[in-house]
Amino acid sequence: MPFLKALDISGSGLTAQRLRMDLISSNIANINTTRTGESTPAGNQVPYSRLIPIFEPRSADSFGSILKSELGENGVGDGVKVSAVVKDQAPFKEVYNPDSPDAVTQPEAGLQQGYVRMPNVDLVNEMVDIMSASRAYEANVTAVNAGKGLVLKALEIGKG
Repeated sequence: MPFLKALDISGSGLTAQRLRMDLISSNIANINTTRTGESTPAGNQVPYSRLIPIFEPRSADSFGSILKSELGENGVGDGVKVSAVVKDQAPFKEVYNPDSPDAVTQPEAGLQQGYVRMPNVDLVNEMVDIMSASRAYEANVTAVNAGKGLVLKALEIGKG
């Protein structure tokens, strides 16, 4: 495996984890956002929905990589990419506050009058996710530094 391939794989991990941390930060920042500009058919406000990145392996881009995968020679992957950012489908929290301007005014299926729908963001889950993303980011930085060290050692051998 070429030295630069290892840096490319770790770089893709860094990019993916950075986007994950950005989405988690956005989720935390919008933990109390009850108004997104969207409304239900009855005219009630739709709160912020938690955003989640979907990761998938990057596809092989060189002929040699595709040939090896077709021949069944499973080697090292090509990294990771974020294929989509989706809204969490978990139900919204409901808080009784009839004085709020975002309270349900027209009852509809699953919504009672006087309740405010809050975002489906849980601070504890977001903190666990950001710690996980931070650790994955650190692991990729360590891999990049190890790859750089190997390249430098190889260059020193070439000088000698």
